[in-house]
Amino acid sequence: MKVINLHQEEKELIRLAVENHRHAQQKIYSKYSPKMLSVCRLYIKDMQQAEDVMITAFMKVFTNLKNFEHKGSFEGWIRRTMINESISFIRVQKQVRYVEDENYFEESFNNIESQFSVEDLQFLIDNLPDGYKMIFNLYAIEGFKHQEIAKMLNISEGTSKSQLSHARKMLQEQVGKLKNYDNGTE
Repeated sequence: MKVINLHQEEKELIRLAVENHRHAQQKIYSKYSPKMLSVCRLYIKDMQQAEDVMITAFMKVFTNLKNFEHKGSFEGWIRRTMINESISFIRVQKQVRYVEDENYFEESFNNIESQFSVEDLQFLIDNLPDGYKMIFNLYAIEGFKHQEIAKMLNISEGTSKSQLSHARKMLQEQVGKLKNYDNGTE
């Protein structure tokens, strides 16, 4: 039985893609595009715009592939490119305003009950104001720390924390309304 080293296979695929082998680039795109479209969709409500952003980000991935140092996850490196491109798109489309509010409060926001579908949850997140949505996604879904978010978006850590707190509060209100609607009490 022959054991295939998947990491070596990925390294070879990346090497070929750096050399502009279209088949290697197509394999990378085919493997990662479904996940990366989901990443872009987290930030961009319109599916067609999210797809356009993903394609633009993949162009940047292939342009900068020679800079990938194999020190971390390749998928993570691509994901970061998708996030950055999504944020850039949002900035160009409309000016996102962040309210400076140092009087935020940290509240717990446990996992939303499993009775909601992915579509329900995406709908709730989509209805957040852009600033709340962006910070909620970066913190709660992508796992960035407030210091990283602040640097990425050129805002203060307090603003990041405040926006997250407001996003959580708004999501909790929306979840409550959705529960009441599902239970027939609203």
